[in-house]
Amino acid sequence: MQRSWWRIFLAAVLLLSVTVRASADDGAIIDRWYSALLVADRTELSDLLSDDVRMKLEDMGIVQTKQDFIASIDEWQSAVAGAAIRHRIEKSDNGETTVLACYDFPSNDTLMRETFTVSGGRIVASTQTAVAQDCSAY
Repeated sequence: MQRSWWRIFLAAVLLLSVTVRASADDGAIIDRWYSALLVADRTELSDLLSDDVRMKLEDMGIVQTKQDFIASIDEWQSAVAGAAIRHRIEKSDNGETTVLACYDFPSNDTLMRETFTVSGGRIVASTQTAVAQDCSAY
């Protein structure tokens, strides 16, 4: 009986360690995402996105493919010049990570909630929603 209990406990600990490690890996991917986004690094952003990614910009009613997103980087590069991006993970579970992100542009700032689905070390889905016109709630 005690041996069975120990095996169940060991299996639970192993499962938890795999889940924690996956969440940590997802967090590292999210950190890389924001670092690359800030400098408009097309190569890094492309590497982080799966080929069939769907990026939903809820406030604009737009869904972008990987190709659409990479094509928009020239415009983004101009917009992000002199900006800062602060982000913090609100929750991460089963490959889905929700982030609160403050985009501090030179002339304004905006607070966004962004949800990323990560699989196989790549972002397979992203949804972005505006939370506030400024970052005072960050």
